[in-house]
Amino acid sequence: MAVKEIGRLHVITDTVLQGRYSHEDLARLAIAGGAGAIQFRQKQGSTRELIETARAMLAVCRRLGIPLIVNDRLDVALAVEADGVHLGQDDFPMAQAREILGPDKIIGGSASTLDEARSCQAQAVDYIGLGPVYPTGSKADASPAGGLDLVRRVSRELDLPVIAIGGIGAANAPEVLAAGAYGVAVISAVCCQDDPSAAAANLLRALRG
Repeated sequence: MAVKEIGRLHVITDTVLQGRYSHEDLARLAIAGGAGAIQFRQKQGSTRELIETARAMLAVCRRLGIPLIVNDRLDVALAVEADGVHLGQDDFPMAQAREILGPDKIIGGSASTLDEARSCQAQAVDYIGLGPVYPTGSKADASPAGGLDLVRRVSRELDLPVIAIGGIGAANAPEVLAAGAYGVAVISAVCCQDDPSAAAANLLRALRG
């Protein structure tokens, strides 16, 4: 199955759960540890502030050859010419985002059920961000954990790479891949660690087996 270069380890940067590192710092450190994609997600702040942060992150990602995907905010992704956007079920419609961004940009869609995953596929996304797989404290409004069975069902039925998210770390990443996931997306497992670069490297080793 041909897929865009979306990476198997997505690190979603965060400055709410931790305050030691900026989004830009986390992008640099995660990539140094082997992250294959960086996702910028920030709920607070003005649109101008988000654009400035995303632009600084994009400079890091472009220099190091790793895609930057902006979560939720299509306007910010467009403003900085990011490599893609990741959209939830209640965000900008994925099919319309594809019309705006064109065929070459990366579009990911969040799903917590098989039906939502089917909807994402119908809207021409490049990958499905599926979860939470396990209970997670990183997202206050997260749906109930779907477990490995959800990963198996979605991976088996849909011809799209599944990027699993929610409560994933080095210890359980191998079983998530064994269930059919293409890769994983993490927040705490990298961003909240003393050494984010080492944490990313450790997680990547787990993914590679």
